[in-house]
Amino acid sequence: MKKHISTIIAILVFITGLSLLLYPTVSNYWNSKHQTAVVANYTDTLAKMDDKDKQAAIDAAAAYNETLLSNAGRFTPGDSELSLYKSLLNADGTGMMGYITIPEIHCKLAIYHSVDDSVLQVGVGHLEGSSLPVGGSSTHCVISGHRGLPSARLFTDIDRLEKGDLFYLHVYGKVLAYEVDKISVVEPEDYGPLEIEEGKDLCTLLTCTPYGINTQRLMVRGHRVVDSLYDESNITSDAARVDTLVVASCVGIVLLLVGIIVSKIWRLKRHEKNNS
Repeated sequence: MKKHISTIIAILVFITGLSLLLYPTVSNYWNSKHQTAVVANYTDTLAKMDDKDKQAAIDAAAAYNETLLSNAGRFTPGDSELSLYKSLLNADGTGMMGYITIPEIHCKLAIYHSVDDSVLQVGVGHLEGSSLPVGGSSTHCVISGHRGLPSARLFTDIDRLEKGDLFYLHVYGKVLAYEVDKISVVEPEDYGPLEIEEGKDLCTLLTCTPYGINTQRLMVRGHRVVDSLYDESNITSDAARVDTLVVASCVGIVLLLVGIIVSKIWRLKRHEKNNS
C-alpha cells in the first residue's frame, strides 16, 4: 500500500512540475493566437470602413493632437477630456486604436486607449495626454507596456532595441515608421523626455526597468522616417495574458484525471492479486 501511495505522489509531483515548466510556453502560444485574432478583427473592421470615414477619424485625431500643444496639464486629463479621448480612433468599440510591430524582436501588439492595468494585461496602452498615433509635425505619441509577466512577453524584449532599429504603428490603414534615436532610463515621475518637441514627429515606447524590479522607466524613442521595405509576414503576435485561475484550474483537472487513472490501475492490480 505504501509503495503505491509513493508512486502516486511521485506521479503527481512530476505532472505538477511539468505543468509549471510548460506554463510559459503554452501561455505564450495562447497569447500569440489570441492576439493574431484581435489584429485580424481590427483589420477586418477597417476593411469595411469607407476611406472617407477613415480619413475623418484620422483628421479628428490630428485636431485633438493640436489641442495638446497648449495644454500644460495634458497628462492629467479631466473627465470630459478623457471622454473625448476615448471616443477617438475607436473603430470597433473595443478601445483598440491600432497595433504596433517591432521586427527586431518579432513582436506584434494591439494598442489600446489608456494605460490602465486592465489594458496592460492584454496589450499595450497609449498614454493619455500624449499625441494620438497618427503622426504629424509637433507630435509625440507614447506607447506603454509591461515587461516580465509570467504569461506574456509584451514589452519584455524592448531593451534589446538599439539606435537605428525600426518599429511601426498601424492605425486606420496607415503605417507609420519610426527609427530609434534615443534610449534612456528615468524615474517614474519624470515626464520630461515625453514632451512634444516643435516640428518633430516622435514616438516613445515606455516600460518598467530593471527587469523584475521595476523601480525605473525605460524609454525607447523613435523619430518618424519613410520606410518602404516593411514586411510583417514573419512577425508573431503576443499580448493577452492567460488568467492564472484558468491555468490553475486546468492543472488541477489534469492532476485529478491522473489521480483517477492511477487509482483505477491500483485497484485493478489489487483485485487481480486477490483473485490469484
